[in-house]
Order: sequence, then structure tokens, then C-alpha cells
Amino acid sequence: MVQLDEMRAYLDEYLHVADVPDWKDALNGLQVEGGRDVSRVAFAVDSCEASIAKAAEWHADLLIVHHGLFWGSKQRLVGAAYRKTALMIRSNMALYSCHTPLDAHEEVGNNVVLCRQLGLSPSGRWAPLEGVNIGVYADCSITLADLRDRLANLLNIEPIIARGGPAQLHRVGVLTGSGADWVDRARLSGICTLITGEGPHHSFLQAEELGMNLLYCGHYATETVGLKALAAHLEKVMGITTIFIDHPTGL
Repeated sequence: MVQLDEMRAYLDEYLHVADVPDWKDALNGLQVEGGRDVSRVAFAVDSCEASIAKAAEWHADLLIVHHGLFWGSKQRLVGAAYRKTALMIRSNMALYSCHTPLDAHEEVGNNVVLCRQLGLSPSGRWAPLEGVNIGVYADCSITLADLRDRLANLLNIEPIIARGGPAQLHRVGVLTGSGADWVDRARLSGICTLITGEGPHHSFLQAEELGMNLLYCGHYATETVGLKALAAHLEKVMGITTIFIDHPTGL
């Protein structure tokens, strides 16, 4: 068991929350205060009502999410927003959110973990956001068909593929979540194939025209891996009990 303040301080430092920029209005760190003692920690991609309810049913002291409750804009506590907040307060459960800092982390980040779980060794970083590189790439020798099969088996999804690039791959980029808009910058980084979660319609055509392969593997699916890695890390260093709450959207 650890104190909530101790857990918060450790997460802030370990995830470099103060040093990693984020998208406009993101609010990283502790979003809802709970009880002082933390021994049971739940993890979920989204702070949706279903995940919060499951965490409360499991009697979590803390819920760590990638997509938090608040994004900086004004919000009325009515409807689902009220129900989620009220449930957390009634359950005395804290909420900690970590968005881009979890994507970019060098050990438990979504991008580096997904890259390694695919059997690829990260060679460098790319996709700078205000000077901080979020994505990773791997110099490798693998076929597109093999990469597709590895992704399908690892994430339990069926990738959608824009096949504009070569069948034999030499540099694979990883940018989880909504990363397809970075396809042109990936090409400038020498990446021939980009793995991401989702993207707009035009990104498929853009990849074809740039001579790149673009694999859409689901926003949700690609952002489960970092949370699971963080859970394993906290179990080891904090001696807590964890659970991953799976609530896939298929998107």
C-alpha cells in the first residue's frame, strides 16, 4: 500500500508530466482526488462511464487512464459527466490521466512498447510535438504481410492497409492513436510504413501518393499497450494490485 500523494509524485516524475507537451486543453496528472491509501489500481484507456463503473465495482483506490475526464474546456456536471464524477466521489476513487506523456515515454510509452511487442527494435524517434518526439521508428527487414500478421495477432484486430509502399520494409514508424495526419512527416523521416490507430479519409490516399504503406490498427487497440506496461511497472516498484479494464470501441 502507498499513499496517494506518493503515487501521484512518482507518476508525475516517472512519466515526465511537466516536461512533455500535449494537445490543446489536455489536463494531465491527478484529476480527481480520492482516499489517502492506494493498494488497488485500475487501468483503462478511457474515463468512460463503463470503465469507471467497473473500476468502482472492483473497489479500485485509483483509476489511471489515457483519456481523462477533463480537457480544459468548461463543462457542466450534468448527464454522464455528473454520473461519472458522482460515482468516483461516492467510491472514494482517485483518477489520474496521462495522455501524450504516456505516448512518448521511453519505457512504458504506447509507441515504444508496441514497437517492441512487434519484435522490432526502436532505432530512433520522430513526430516532434513542441520539440518532444512522440513516435518511434525501427530500421528492420520484414515484409508487409508479416507485419500485418503480427499486428493482427498482437492487438486482435484486422488492420486496414493503404498499400502505397514496398512489400519489403526497411523502416517502420509507430505513432499510436490518431496519427495518420503525420504520414507526410513520416515520409520525410525515411519511414516507408507507418503503423497508427486511425486517421481521416484523405490520409489513405495521401499514403498511396507518397509511396508509403499506412496501417490503421484502431485508436483504442494501439493505446492499450502502454497502460498495461505501466501497470506491470507499478506492480513491481510499488507492490500494488492492478487490473486492466478492457472496453474496446472497435475504432
